Amino acid sequence: MSKKKRKKKLSGRKNPAVKTGKSKLPLIIVAVFLLIAGGFFYYDFTNKGNASEKSKVKQAIALSDPSILRGGEKRPTLSPARFTGNVARAYEIARENPELLDSMYCYCNCKETFGHKSLLTCYVDTHAENCGICMDQAFYAVSKYRSGMDIISVRKAVDAKFWRPLR
Repeated sequence: MSKKKRKKKLSGRKNPAVKTGKSKLPLIIVAVFLLIAGGFFYYDFTNKGNASEKSKVKQAIALSDPSILRGGEKRPTLSPARFTGNVARAYEIARENPELLDSMYCYCNCKETFGHKSLLTCYVDTHAENCGICMDQAFYAVSKYRSGMDIISVRKAVDAKFWRPLR
């Protein structure tokens, strides 16, 4: 093949050594990002499925064992003698019914705000003294409990009465 013919053939090809000004780096970065994001979504999706199954198992166990509902508060409640009126009555309820109140979620959302374990935690310090939701829940829960409901039924009744969506 002559030099002229070879030159013509080569001139039609793109030379990989010559840069055209377009970089593939942004494309590579986007591809890596999409792979990582896809991995997170897959991981989140698969764990949600497992979490709902675990939740169902916990609910089934809770139906036979109310201790699974407990928040795990071990500290003693404050003495009702420190307070007066309805506040003293609420602290007395907490002192007499620690298993019941420790099985209740507190709907003033102090778990998220202050790290409380359960409704009982509101009564180990002065939180419940100034919180109408904590006191109302304690009064309602103990009235249901004294009427003959078991702890699980009381929990369901309290949840139905006090649950409100967060805004």
